[in-house]
Amino acid sequence: MIAGVDEAGRGPVIGPMVIAGVQAKDQNIFRQIQVKDSKKLSKKRRTFLADQIKQIAAKIEFLVIKASDIDDMRKVMTMNEIEVHTFIKIIKKLKPDQCFVDAADVNSNRFGSNISAQLPKRIEVISKHKADDIYPIVSAASIIAKTIRDKEVEKIAQKLEKKISQPLGSGYPSDPITQQFLESWVKKYKKLPPNTRKSWKTAQRIYEQHTRKTLNDF
Repeated sequence: MIAGVDEAGRGPVIGPMVIAGVQAKDQNIFRQIQVKDSKKLSKKRRTFLADQIKQIAAKIEFLVIKASDIDDMRKVMTMNEIEVHTFIKIIKKLKPDQCFVDAADVNSNRFGSNISAQLPKRIEVISKHKADDIYPIVSAASIIAKTIRDKEVEKIAQKLEKKISQPLGSGYPSDPITQQFLESWVKKYKKLPPNTRKSWKTAQRIYEQHTRKTLNDF
């Protein structure tokens, strides 16, 4: 059996990171339904393909890493180390013979070696940059991770938006709508909203600008 593992939501200031793994006997089943990197698909197309993947995959595993957990882990780990740690958890659940992973590290071989070091030797790990563009099984994992994260962000937005009557946006630090949402929330409540990654520079900057305190004061 082979598997593909990828993440969605490494960079956002709001919401979780999701790691997904997809297992199958053959990658061609995913090529036939024309999977591709989830970032290149519309939300509607991702949702459609996710349903198809669930029907044809031998097994699917995923982890949702909350913003607060990311903050806690970042006290002792880098984001690359967090990804290695969580990818290993997924691969151990799937137990494939061969696993393709989308490398988070600038050195793809190092990323693969760090994962392999904590797995049974029989599991071959193939680590590549843009693996979600190269290997259909990683594209499938990317689509599953992204659709799960989309749903999680929708739930967060539904809860938070009604409290300040403003859209949350994509959750990414570069999104002006997300920045405006954070600024309005901090102005009103004098704290960052739930599900915000407080260790992100964008969150710290907005908090400090509007409260004249640092997050280290608490």
